[in-house]
Formats: sequence, structure tokens, C-alpha cells
Amino acid sequence: MASKSCLRFFIFCLLFCCILPAGAAREDWARPFPGHRVIGNLYAVGSYDLAVFLITSDNGHILINTGLEDSVEMISENIRAVGFRLQDVKILLSQQSHWDHTAGLAEIKATTGALMLATPRDAQILEDGGYSDPHFGGQVSFKPIKVDGIVGDGEVIELGDLRLTVHEHPGHTEGSSSYSMSVRENGRDYQVVIANMGTINAGKKLLQGPTYPGVADDFASTYRRQKAMPVDVWVAAHGSQYGLHRKWQPGQPYNVSTFVDPEGFQAAIIVLEKRYLKQMAEERASMEVEQ
Repeated sequence: MASKSCLRFFIFCLLFCCILPAGAAREDWARPFPGHRVIGNLYAVGSYDLAVFLITSDNGHILINTGLEDSVEMISENIRAVGFRLQDVKILLSQQSHWDHTAGLAEIKATTGALMLATPRDAQILEDGGYSDPHFGGQVSFKPIKVDGIVGDGEVIELGDLRLTVHEHPGHTEGSSSYSMSVRENGRDYQVVIANMGTINAGKKLLQGPTYPGVADDFASTYRRQKAMPVDVWVAAHGSQYGLHRKWQPGQPYNVSTFVDPEGFQAAIIVLEKRYLKQMAEERASMEVEQ
């Protein structure tokens, strides 16, 4: 008989199948992938497609996202492979409150004692295990996690010499967030963004019975603000969103320029914005017909 976690995975894969960006497959969410250095003190320690990021400091580390419910061991192994320990994580963050990025947070918090920080509009969803999510809610989809502190747009999270700026980029979820920092290597400063991209899940409504009030404006604001960000290196919540497997393969030696891709960031936002504008036009046309 299938385990409860496997059954839950199957059910929510059906419900959330359209969370995945184009080109990704659901089996890649749980598929192991080697941990590797992105740039400076930023490491990717997630699965083949579900991105988990470790940002290190001499005073402990920040972990952003998790994968599926059974991903904690893989994340711990990847952290160990890049030279650190899960037990030294002091702060937990998420980019969005969907179960595929949050399902291991409660276990990691219990293991490490790390503080869970969240944006105001995602905190409630994290604490009720996804029940209050306006699009996919109505049932608990991951183990609830107590939020220890609220972080808002422009706030700087400090840990040792680490400075990480919070950017509220709502739309995908009400409290979706990106994070930015500066990394200095070889005498140059690189602007690094861990971006939550403005993807629109299937069935999400922008104008006609909007999934939540203001969602259309939230997406528009996110695209506008992300296009204005200074970016040298960027990563995102899914490896397939930022071209991980085109840029880096297992065994590839570290090179500071591997993930330098400012043009790719702009291009990805423009593609998503065009899809948004197309859906807006379709919903407006539908509303006019009904009138």
C-alpha cells in the first residue's frame, strides 16, 4: 500500500500540475540533483527542478524554500556536499506559500531551531498549512509552520556579515517574495537576485471573479518592479525558470560567470508579462460578451 506521503504527493500533483513552468516535469520535483555554488556565498541545494538556496555566513546560514515533504534528507545531503551543515541554518524563508516550496519547512525548523520569517500576506498561509490560500486552499496541503517574524518590502535581513533585502513581488501568491544581495568576487560587485517569477497558475482569475482582490494590479506591479532591478546573477524558485540545466551540469567546476545573465532575467519577465496581458485581454473580452 502506498505511504501517506506518496498518496499526498499524487493528489497534490494533480491539483498543482500547472504550477510547473513550461518544460518541466513533475517527476523532476523529487529528482535528486547535486548541490553547487551559484556565486559567492549563495548555493543551490534543491532538487532537479525545485530550487532551494543556502546563503552562508560565519554566524550561521539562511535557507530559502524546501522541496516536497520528503526532501529534507536530500537538502541536508546537498548542504553537506557543499561544505556546510543543515544544523547551522538560523533563518528560514520562502519565496511563495505553495506546498511544493514549503512542505519541508516545519521539519527543518524543528531540527534546527531556525526562525521562520515571512511576508505579511504569506504568513497566514504558512501557519495554516495552505488552507487559506485563495487559489489552492480549502484543505491543508503541507505541515503548518509557526512564523516567528514578519518581513516587508525593502527590509534588510542581517545575519553576521550577510545582508539580504526583501522584495514583495505578489501575484503568484499574495505574499510572493524575492531577495537580493551584493556579492564581491575578484574585485567586482555582483548584484544577485533570488527571484519569484510572476507565473500565472491555470485557473487563476485576474479580472472576472479575481482569485483575490487586486491580483491583476499585483502582477503588473511585480513585472514593472522586477524589470527595474539591477541584476547580474539571478535564480528562481524552479530550476527550469532560470535555465539551470543549460547553465550548469553536474561536475562542472565553479566559475563566477556561470550564472551571470542580466539579459535572460529581462527576457523571462517579458515572456511572463505577455502571457499576463493576453489573459487580461481574454478576460475583458469574456466580460464584454456576458454584458
